[in-house]
Amino acid sequence: MTRGFYIGRFQPYHNGHHSVVENIAEEVDELVLGIGSAGDSHTRHDPFTAGERIMMITKSTSDFDLVTYAVPIEDLDRNSVWVSHVQSMSPDFDVAYSNNPLVIQLFTEAGVEVRQSPMFNRDVLEGTEVRDRMIDGGDWRRLVPESVAEVIDEIGGIQRIQRVSQTDANGG
Repeated sequence: MTRGFYIGRFQPYHNGHHSVVENIAEEVDELVLGIGSAGDSHTRHDPFTAGERIMMITKSTSDFDLVTYAVPIEDLDRNSVWVSHVQSMSPDFDVAYSNNPLVIQLFTEAGVEVRQSPMFNRDVLEGTEVRDRMIDGGDWRRLVPESVAEVIDEIGGIQRIQRVSQTDANGG
């Protein structure tokens, strides 16, 4: 049995993440999805809580023939011990998946096998684009799995990100 690890902020979990998970599912029996910056929420950059992101991921990955574990990973601003921090918060895993150069370097230095996954439609399928469309009232729903849109509707996510993105500056 092979267990993989894939970390992201998942703010929100979108079709690009979903495509990566679908590709990883062909290579592993189980997958740990590390929810990075787990303590951050209610900002333009990180609007959703770790629990809300767990709901998005759990509902979206339920159709895959893959056992998944969503694990919150708190930020640790010390790169030299970041991998051991991740490992302490996660079930054991055999291989890490990432396209982030820093994450690749840190796992490699720690002796963890790293595989890169093809990114799907990266120019549109990235969290910033999804969040910007939510703030601006654009078409964000087609960029996320249907179950993610349902979670965002359930928690009032659009109203939240629009509100926290406003400024209290007086004309400046």
